[in-house]
Amino acid sequence: MDKEQLVKKWLNNDLSKIESRDFNALEDADLYREIIEEVQRFNGNTNAKVESFDTLDKKLIPKKNTSTNWIKFASSLVAILVVGFALFTLANKDQISSFNTGLVQNETITLPDNSTVNLNELSQLEYNSSNWNVNRSLDLNGEAFFDVEKGKRFDVNTEFGKVSVLGTEFNVMSRDSIFKVSCYEGLVQVTYNDNEVKLPAGTEFILSSGKGLKSNIVIAEPYWLKNMSVFEDASFKAVVEELEKQYSIKIQYPSSLNVNFTGAFEHNNLENALKSITNPLNLTYTIQNTNEVIIKNGQN
Repeated sequence: MDKEQLVKKWLNNDLSKIESRDFNALEDADLYREIIEEVQRFNGNTNAKVESFDTLDKKLIPKKNTSTNWIKFASSLVAILVVGFALFTLANKDQISSFNTGLVQNETITLPDNSTVNLNELSQLEYNSSNWNVNRSLDLNGEAFFDVEKGKRFDVNTEFGKVSVLGTEFNVMSRDSIFKVSCYEGLVQVTYNDNEVKLPAGTEFILSSGKGLKSNIVIAEPYWLKNMSVFEDASFKAVVEELEKQYSIKIQYPSSLNVNFTGAFEHNNLENALKSITNPLNLTYTIQNTNEVIIKNGQN
């Protein structure tokens, strides 16, 4: 590891034992420590009394016989201040970690406190890793399942509201004007439009069109974690669109087919998925090629 990377990791308190040994072996390691200590005095939290120029001059240059000594001293002082400012800026710079998932893509993220996030497809997550131990807060757009380690308050900020916990398992969806929070373990607090809702394990909160509804759930984790799409009294059009998205196929079906579907289909077997949505509705299907399916009424 080069010197610059080593110093950056030292400033972020992120050195391994071997890296810490390498940093301490640097010729100017002590100088870096002294610079940070001195620069901290200028962070605005304390007032410093500046000595007069004559006093400072006597302390730093006891044998000032020529102007050359002063020029050398001034040059060294400027160099130290420049390096100090650069190090101080680097040490206090926010480090934003961002994650994005594409279509039919999930990602598992381990946070600095070993909490984990399963980020669902077409979702974005962002947090400040430089002060995570002080402020466990992140921004979510989309859907994610959280398994949070116990500790300080943990906040999930969304467009429609905020979810706060201390340590628990829960799912948050903030997408297409719908805000849904499901609690699977512990206790979750949801804040929206100046209102607060407490969700114990086994309950769910849905905010849609400005109206909030709290209900019970019986599942142990979100269906999407099991690679399943689940529907309750959904239009057949919505079911077909989800199937097309999950399998990257095109489906033809009668435009006059106006039925609703309650059930589920899996994401890793097209034949089983098609059977799941057609058999209950007395429909038939034909796979024309690798990416085209035709669905017909059973009597045709």
